[in-house]
Amino acid sequence: MPLLHVRDHGGEGPPLVLLHGASRSLADWDSVAPLLTAGHRVLAVDLPGHGRSAAAPVWSFGAALTALDEALAARGITGPVVPVGHSLGGMLAALYAAERPGRVRGAVDLDGFWWGRPAQYPGLDPEPVAQRLADIGAMSRASAGRRMPADYVQQQAAYSTGLGIPYERAEAAFRASVRELDGGGWQLLPERPNALEMLDAMDALDLFTVFRRATCPLLIVRALHRVPPTPGLEWMDELMDAYGRGLARDLAELVTQRPGVTAEGIAATHAMLLEAPVRVAELVRTFTAGL
Repeated sequence: MPLLHVRDHGGEGPPLVLLHGASRSLADWDSVAPLLTAGHRVLAVDLPGHGRSAAAPVWSFGAALTALDEALAARGITGPVVPVGHSLGGMLAALYAAERPGRVRGAVDLDGFWWGRPAQYPGLDPEPVAQRLADIGAMSRASAGRRMPADYVQQQAAYSTGLGIPYERAEAAFRASVRELDGGGWQLLPERPNALEMLDAMDALDLFTVFRRATCPLLIVRALHRVPPTPGLEWMDELMDAYGRGLARDLAELVTQRPGVTAEGIAATHAMLLEAPVRVAELVRTFTAGL
């Protein structure tokens, strides 16, 4: 597979490798990366099938880790790194720590939890939760790799202003995460075959087992604010409240069981890289200073 697209933000010191979320791109890190270059060389990566990176023959976490190894080696980086990931990238950062223990000094997972298991929704009956999670999975797969109309980027950026994200920042990030089509419109990335494989891989990953397997220090950050409910999906509020309680419970237990794990909350939504770049950078800098 061709090498992943990498943006080198410069800086001197131990490398930080910035990994974005599903259907996003390295541009999500543009407001955070410059705040991390004091004391670190900072590289942001487009994951397979995302941004300007080529699609994978088959999208899997294993293939993504191998592609990341190859991209870093091409930049002359063969020593220890600190992967810092958001959403899907956070899951990959934790898995990189578990699978490459000699390569990772520490890892950061920024709200990379996916949907978990019904038992992680305390106070709700597991059977209806399982059905709701199946509904969410079906919706995700229905929209995977779709072609969107010409005003898609502008609509998404305008919506983001309601979260306090500057329009220009959101518009640039959304534009970088899709591919413009001839004659207008936008292709969501990854394209449908890779997107479906990626969703399957995320569903199958037992993330808390990964956290326990990793032996290096971990920083796990949870978003404390919800996005506004989508009309017609108001039931998501109750589900997300329960999941927040379950994550808080499970992370507290993990911290007591696994030395070196730090769990933090951030006063932001899942879109924290665009919404609260200064606070994200502060959390990462504090963590890496202690390594």
